[in-house]
Amino acid sequence: MNEKKTPAGKIALGGVLAALAGTVMSLGTLIPVMTYVCPMICTLILEAVRQTCGNRIGWAWYGAVAFLGTLLSPDKEAALMFVFLGYYPLVRPKITGRLSWVYKLLLFNGSIGVMYFLLLQILGVQALVEEYREMGVWMLAALVVMGNVTFFLLDTLLHRASGKWVGRK
Repeated sequence: MNEKKTPAGKIALGGVLAALAGTVMSLGTLIPVMTYVCPMICTLILEAVRQTCGNRIGWAWYGAVAFLGTLLSPDKEAALMFVFLGYYPLVRPKITGRLSWVYKLLLFNGSIGVMYFLLLQILGVQALVEEYREMGVWMLAALVVMGNVTFFLLDTLLHRASGKWVGRK
């Protein structure tokens, strides 16, 4: 059997994985914590697409899933989480050096800050406004710290996953 990957095969694989990611994004409303888990699962799927199909198809895949997720997902917070951070596996290989963790931290907090500003101030999602008002400042600070820790755990997972894909091309 021919093991050579053709462009059509890569596009077909990307399409099937995009459908899987769209389904995962739609599951975000079932359990409240899935708001944060579903975009991370889609980010891991993007790493597989990037490794098997390349960056070019990876960017097209990200655009398609971000658009469809925003359009079809009932949980807009999860969809926007993917829009603002889902591209991370595509830019992660370019962030290197001794201070790479600082750049990653700035990327994460900047993206999340812009996303929540858009959700709260521009779109005025009232459910989030009320939820964050009830939480209080200390709970919001703890949420930011847990978000940063979770992002670095995701980064570690992406690093290990990319190591597993090397040599399988």
